[in-house]
Amino acid sequence: MQDRDLLEALFRAAVSAAEPVTGITKHLPEPPANGRTVVIGAGKGAAQMAAALETLWPTELSGIVVTRYGYGCPTRSVEILEASHPVPDAAGLMASKKLFAAISDLSEDDLVIALVCGGGSALLPSPPPGLTLDDEIALNEGLLASGAPISAMNVVRKHLSTIKGGRLAAATKARVVSLIVSDIPGDNPAFVASGPTIPDVSTRQDALAIIEQYRLDLPAAMIAHLHSPAADAPKPDDPIFARHTHHIIASAGVSLEAAADLARNYGVTPHILSDAIEGEARDVALVHAALAREVAVHDRPFTKPCILLSGGETTVTLRGKGGKGGRNGEFALALALAIDGYDIIALAADTDGIDGSETNAGAFADGTTARRLVAAGLEGRKLLDRNDSFSGFEAIGDLFSTGPTGTNVNDFRAILIR
Repeated sequence: MQDRDLLEALFRAAVSAAEPVTGITKHLPEPPANGRTVVIGAGKGAAQMAAALETLWPTELSGIVVTRYGYGCPTRSVEILEASHPVPDAAGLMASKKLFAAISDLSEDDLVIALVCGGGSALLPSPPPGLTLDDEIALNEGLLASGAPISAMNVVRKHLSTIKGGRLAAATKARVVSLIVSDIPGDNPAFVASGPTIPDVSTRQDALAIIEQYRLDLPAAMIAHLHSPAADAPKPDDPIFARHTHHIIASAGVSLEAAADLARNYGVTPHILSDAIEGEARDVALVHAALAREVAVHDRPFTKPCILLSGGETTVTLRGKGGKGGRNGEFALALALAIDGYDIIALAADTDGIDGSETNAGAFADGTTARRLVAAGLEGRKLLDRNDSFSGFEAIGDLFSTGPTGTNVNDFRAILIR
């Protein structure tokens, strides 16, 4: 098997391990004895989760889930809505209202199954009174450019929303069971999609501290809202959540183990570095590159041949203008510059199939990437300085494209040292 084929096979194994039907089967709740079952949900894999649930559910159900444009799939009884990601739009605002309407008149005899996965934060805009959709768009744009980790972003988001931070689940009398595909380092369910059905202990004071730390320039109305009690989110000990339960049905850790098992089958020793790596993508790449070079030259701390695997969610601080690409492309480009001339090949990709706002999942990088960029009339360092990894990898044919995968357990990185 060629090296790139092996890395792609590992990615496919990781994605397959996170397929919704596997996790939903293990955590399927009992149908209500006398009531209705209503499905709600949001995220880039929410449509596939709904389709999987329909094949498993023994009685009637109905409901609505929202996913990113182009990520829908056929379903029988659950309505699929599509909206914008990573920046919210009016379709997402309407979807939020429809989710509330779907569960607001249910009784204690009914069951709500919430299907939640990564991407739900942007897909469910719901600004508080006094704020607008434009305000929420400005918030997301500022957060995406800030370099803040996803957990910090979601603390801010859930205190500037009427649907996040457990507020959606608090709007119904029915029992709520949340089935969650985690794209969050550490798998805190309250941070996935900013926890529309899961409250947490963060406060509006925490949100203000994050805004100050990352120097976010937000509209004055947002800052004023965060200084008022209206921004307080429900807490986990609120009695309204007493009957609610949640399950993590897929995560990065499980996916990396599946990739590691496949690597062993091909006779290459895998080493899982971590499933919860955070930090600036280019900085994380330098650490991975240093470790890979050490193995390549000195056979330490691991012996060749081997594959280094890692997951989590890196971030990108925007430094240039007009650049294209996501955090995995940025990682791959920074890695390529740091392994120039070494017999190392890597794949960095997002398990949902889309890296940032472009159409690729990520990119391949190896010890020849930097020189091939020069041959194409490009300079890797300048591309990195303007956050334009997509243009570079597109020019040399090293983009990795899969289309939507139907799940999302965040970054997947595999580095092969022969």
